[in-house]
Amino acid sequence: MSQADVSVRIAWADDAEAVAAVQLRAWQQLYGDLLPAGTLPEDTAAVAEQWRRSLGKPADARHRVLVALERNRVVGFAVTGPATDPDCDAVADGELSELTLHPDERGKGHGSRLLQAAVDTLAADRFTRAVTWTLATDDATRAFLAAAGWAPDTAHRELDLDGTGATTVKQVRLHTAIG
Repeated sequence: MSQADVSVRIAWADDAEAVAAVQLRAWQQLYGDLLPAGTLPEDTAAVAEQWRRSLGKPADARHRVLVALERNRVVGFAVTGPATDPDCDAVADGELSELTLHPDERGKGHGSRLLQAAVDTLAADRFTRAVTWTLATDDATRAFLAAAGWAPDTAHRELDLDGTGATTVKQVRLHTAIG
């Protein structure tokens, strides 16, 4: 594959269906063993409609969705914006709230390109630090981010995946200086 066959760009509303498909497939792999059957959304069209609305009218001018492409096929996406954690500075701290690749596309360089584009986007939006949350048990993602200069900053949280408190996951926050 030549370098011209891969790229990263800002997502368009027309990408909603492809982004939803990547997200649902990745969630199945990440959370499928943790949640009871039928808990994860399966209707790509419904999730795509949420993406279409979000892509069409972002909550803040600094909220961005980037897509990684192989030729014209969306293989991953990243979401950036101001950090929302109470201990973060919404002016200085940007957040990589999602970095998702289709499971079949890992190890092909898409994640590295997408991460670099997300950090460049945060820097262009004048953030000087970036934060992201990852599952405490996701050693591969943590190693990937560490190799790119991200490190834990001691913050951690527990997410309730099913709304009942019965299914929770622990996350750790990583950060890096940018700009």
